[in-house]
Amino acid sequence: MHGEMILDEYRDNLPIYNRIKDVVIESLRNCLAANNIMVTGLEGRIKTEKSLKGKLELKGYKYRTVDDITDIVGVRIITFFSDEVDIISALAEKLFDIDWDNSVDKRKMLEIDRFGYMSLHYICRLPKSICDDPSMPQLNTLRFELQMRSALQHVWANMQHDTGYKSDVEIPLEYQRSLNRLAGILELADEQFSRIRKEINDYRRKVQSLVATGNFDEVPLNGDTFRSYSQLLPFKHLVDKIATINQAEVYEDSIMPYYNVLLQMGMKTIGDIERMRIENSDNAYQLALIQLAGTGLDIVAYSVAMQNICIVQILKQGFGEAGLVRMFANLYGESDYNAQRAARIFKQAQKINLV
Repeated sequence: MHGEMILDEYRDNLPIYNRIKDVVIESLRNCLAANNIMVTGLEGRIKTEKSLKGKLELKGYKYRTVDDITDIVGVRIITFFSDEVDIISALAEKLFDIDWDNSVDKRKMLEIDRFGYMSLHYICRLPKSICDDPSMPQLNTLRFELQMRSALQHVWANMQHDTGYKSDVEIPLEYQRSLNRLAGILELADEQFSRIRKEINDYRRKVQSLVATGNFDEVPLNGDTFRSYSQLLPFKHLVDKIATINQAEVYEDSIMPYYNVLLQMGMKTIGDIERMRIENSDNAYQLALIQLAGTGLDIVAYSVAMQNICIVQILKQGFGEAGLVRMFANLYGESDYNAQRAARIFKQAQKINLV
């Protein structure tokens, strides 16, 4: 009889539960976007009547009314990395009213076989600052559960659910041992992914600092360092000078396609690129004078400065037309036109005694 009364309350509250779920998900989605946080999953559900009935049959004595059941509305955030759970929980604490007495940090469990349950569970209410509807006063009183866990923790929890692994007595010891070992491996992997990401981010910040301060010889050439270098617009002075030839506008394209060209040319550090820029800028400008003479072009790409500097470097190193063909193939793919372009530029370079 008592359980039926709770089920009746549940049915009456279904519109409110659905509204809470929708508001919570929308609030979290907006908050994550505002803080530039990407997650692998954000999902919500309303406990089904069948599920609630089963819960009442097992634990109905614990609940006086439906309001005492805190997980009828459930929302889950699945992060890429375990350390992001703390970041998102801090945001949730600002968004929602947290019922600390009923919230639990299951990550503090130490048993090796509890990895899949190492999520952070907050029991929350919607504050009126997020949603205030006088026609639904229970929006701010009914509680909901917010679960936060990493992707690997989520995978393990689903595996446990699928295998029916609930307690030590449910499966033979040899299977229990295998599952426990796997839990330890996944927990270690979760920790290592977070550690590696932190170290990579620290490395990137260090590199960006070195690039920003001009310590180019200490910066090895790779995709990240070249991107940081390009953000300094090192070729702006030269391309602006080239643009004045025809009083042209500068089209701001990317020089990132030249990364593989620089590797092909044997560049090892950002300092190598900077020296090439300084040493070849005058010749690159002279080459541009010949290229643009009489054309009437009123738009030049920012990357033309980079291209001409690379052309000058290739020709100074004695690689000739073949070297230019390789550069164009690297930039644009294999094409018969690469040889034609290289031959034309080689003749232009002869006029300024580059070859």
